Amino acid sequence: MNKPLRRIAIFCGLLVLTLLIRDNWLQYVKADSLKDDENNRRVAIERYASPRGDIIVDGKAITGHATTDGDFKYKRTYKDGPMWAPVTGYVSQAYGATQLEAIDDGILTGNDDRLFFRNTLDMITGKKKEGGNVVTTLNAAAQKAAYDGLKAQGGKGAVAAIEPSTGKILALASFPSYDPSSIAGSGDSDAKAWKGLLRENNKNDPTLNRALREVYPPGSTFKVLTAAAALENGLYDSADEKTDSPLPWTMPETSTVLKNEGDLPCKNATLREALRVSCNTVFGKIGADLGNDKMLDMAKKFGFTEEQFVPVRSAASVFSDDMEPSQVALSSIGQFNTAATPLQMAMVTSAIANNGTLMKPYMVDELQAPNLDTIEKTDPEEMSKPLSADNAQILQSMMETVVKEGTGTRAQINGVTVGGKTGTAQHGVDNSENPYAWFISYAKQSDGSSPVAVAVVIEDENANRGDISGGGLAAPIAKNVMQAVLDSKK
Repeated sequence: MNKPLRRIAIFCGLLVLTLLIRDNWLQYVKADSLKDDENNRRVAIERYASPRGDIIVDGKAITGHATTDGDFKYKRTYKDGPMWAPVTGYVSQAYGATQLEAIDDGILTGNDDRLFFRNTLDMITGKKKEGGNVVTTLNAAAQKAAYDGLKAQGGKGAVAAIEPSTGKILALASFPSYDPSSIAGSGDSDAKAWKGLLRENNKNDPTLNRALREVYPPGSTFKVLTAAAALENGLYDSADEKTDSPLPWTMPETSTVLKNEGDLPCKNATLREALRVSCNTVFGKIGADLGNDKMLDMAKKFGFTEEQFVPVRSAASVFSDDMEPSQVALSSIGQFNTAATPLQMAMVTSAIANNGTLMKPYMVDELQAPNLDTIEKTDPEEMSKPLSADNAQILQSMMETVVKEGTGTRAQINGVTVGGKTGTAQHGVDNSENPYAWFISYAKQSDGSSPVAVAVVIEDENANRGDISGGGLAAPIAKNVMQAVLDSKK
C-alpha cells in the first residue's frame, strides 16, 4: 500500500475508533445522566405512557389515573386529595414528585429493579407494563376525623396518630392543605394552581406537611417527658410523693421568678397534681435539678435531635445542649428553644402508652407487585426504651388523672380509659403572638392495650388569645381520632 492510502486508512481507522469510544461513552458512562436529564422528553413520555400503581388505605385506592391529550397519556388523580396530601405527596407531569409518590416511584411506575423478571416476561408476552401498589398503615376513619377536625378550626394545624404496639402511623393530617390532582398535569390550569401554592404567593403554605416538617414549641405537653426523666433518674419514685417545689420559685442564676398560669396549687405539689393542673414551677425546677445532660439524654431516647424517616423524612425535634440552668428550666416546660413535630409528640405519647417501649414509626405496610404479590413487608421494630414499664405505668396514671379531673376532660370517652396532657405554647417576640394549642393522648382498652396515641397542634392567629388552650381546641380533635380508631377495632 502506498503512503497516501496508508494515511487515509489510518485516519479512517481513528475515526471509527473515536465513534466507538463516543458510542460507549454515551451508552454506558453517560446513560444515567442522559436518562435523568430534564430536557430528555422521551423518558418523561415513557414515564406517563402507562397508569401508575396505587396508594392503598384500608384495602382501597386513594389514587387513580386519567387519560390526557398530548405526549403524556396518563396523569395521576387523587380521591379526597387535600385530606391525603400529607401522606401521598404529589406526582406531576410538570413539577416532579414528593413524599410516597417520590420515595416509592419505582414500584408505582413498575420500573423498580425488583420487578425486572416480571417486566421481562411482560415484554415477551406483549403485555403492557403495570405499576405496583404501596399499601399504607393509615386508618381512613382516623384520618378523616383528624382532617375534618382541623378544617373545622379554620386555622393551621396538624395531627399525628400512632399505634403504640407496632409504630404504625394511623393518621397524618395537615391543614391548610391542597389537592394534588390540581397540579398533576402540565397544562395552563396546573401552572396556575402551582403558582397559587408557592409560599411567596400563599402565606398559608398549603404544601407544608405540618405533621412531619414543622417544629413547634410543645409547651406543657413536654412536661410528660420531664416527668419521665424525674422518675427514670430517681429524683422522685412515685406519682403521689411531695416534690421539692417552692412557690414562688426563682430560676437558678437569675432573679427571674418562673410563673404559673394562674393561682395554682403548685407549692410542693405531687407529680400527679402538678401534671393535672400543669405547674410550670414544679417541672421547671425538675429540669433544673436534673440538669441539661440528663434532660437531653431523655429527650434523645424519645427521638429528639434526629430526623425520622417513616419513610417520608420528618424534621428533627429540638432539645439543646450547653444551656444555662434557667434555660434548662424553661426548656423542660416546652419553652425556650425546645421544638417538636406533631409526629415527635405522638411518639412520646406512644412510648408511654406502650409501657415504656418506643416503636419505630412507619406508614408503609407493604409494597406490592402488579399481581399483588408482596415485594417488601415492613416489620415492627423497637426504636428505644425511654423508661421502664413501672415508670411508664406511673406516668400513665398521671396522664389519666389529667383527663379524668384536670385540664384534659374534653378528651373523655365513655367506657374507655384515656390519658392525656394539654399544652399552650407561647411564641413570638415577648410572647406577643397567639400561642399554639397542643393535646397529646392515648386510649386504653379494657385489656390494658392501647390501640392509638395522638398528638394535635393548632395554630390559629385569628382566635381570641383567651380562647386558646390545648384542652379547648385540640382535645376534641384528639378524642374524635381516638374514637375512630376504637370503632374500627370493633
